[in-house]
Amino acid sequence: MEKKEYSVIGLMSGTSLDGIDLVYVHFTYNKEWYFNIKAAQTFEYSIEWVSTLQSLITKSSQEIEFYETEFIALISSTIQTFCKKYSIKYLDAVCSHGHTLFHQPEKGLTYQIGNKPELAKLLGFPVVCDFRKQDVDFGGQGAPLVPIGDALLFKEFNACLNLGGFANVSFTKNKKTIAYDIGAVNTVLNLLSLRLNKPFDEDGKLARNGQCITPLINQLNAFDFYQKLPPKSLGIEWVNSFVIPVLNEFNTSKTEDLLTTYTLHISKQISQQFNLNDKVLVTGGGAKNTFLMECIKKNSKAHFIIPNEQIINFKEALIFGFLGVLRLRSEINCLASVTGASKDHCSGNIFYP
Repeated sequence: MEKKEYSVIGLMSGTSLDGIDLVYVHFTYNKEWYFNIKAAQTFEYSIEWVSTLQSLITKSSQEIEFYETEFIALISSTIQTFCKKYSIKYLDAVCSHGHTLFHQPEKGLTYQIGNKPELAKLLGFPVVCDFRKQDVDFGGQGAPLVPIGDALLFKEFNACLNLGGFANVSFTKNKKTIAYDIGAVNTVLNLLSLRLNKPFDEDGKLARNGQCITPLINQLNAFDFYQKLPPKSLGIEWVNSFVIPVLNEFNTSKTEDLLTTYTLHISKQISQQFNLNDKVLVTGGGAKNTFLMECIKKNSKAHFIIPNEQIINFKEALIFGFLGVLRLRSEINCLASVTGASKDHCSGNIFYP
């Protein structure tokens, strides 16, 4: 008899380095997929881990190997703490995104640390992970991977917009799911906020009080990436190579003005993606940035719906849990129409304790 119910933990660690997002979720299949979030929590990274993850790409292969082992131990202990707190005794799997070290699909490269068999051994549960590599091997971008979850779990919306380290969107067109990265959001806004000793711009208050720098916004809006057709995806390398050098040209400007300008810039890029009266689900940390959301709405005639706090904060972790369930069922969880891979496929490694 085909299995219809799954209890899993979904794990997400994003480029904005907010922390490890864990969601304990029950999935049920009855002609359609349904989910019930039982528990969810973000475990913030220590200052040391933020620094390590930010600089890891510059380390030697031996140092990366050492820190990856440490990172797996951190993930394991975090999940064990989560399971104890919420009395979780049984799981079909832990479904982990890991943490992206580098993502260069045009070179056939993507690597997320933490996706090793050791995690399953430490936890005593099956682990499904490493969802991006196979897609890149098939000529795809390896991203975004969330859209199949958008299509199957959030059908009532015309589009799903995630405002995390990067902004990405997914929607269905001509019966095909289309999705792509729009631009960098919290990776840049958080970096600028740190100059003012703030981890992030709460409610966009800092940006609201600044002035737009016209030459800067013109340079930002001129990036070639925005003119590219999907499939297309971004990594922190793009931010470091393109965005940061442009911002550095205006280093004598007030940080609040840089925040205002970047917020206006990215809100314009985001608002251009939607049609009149589209019903758009908005999630990710940026959904709580009041000023950013006001700017997006001002430039668009779509309807932007901000859901409950759990969905805002944990939708990506939820969907990586779902990707793991599809992998356990050997069903397609990666769409060629989204990533540009040579075919739809079932991606991810399964490790057993």
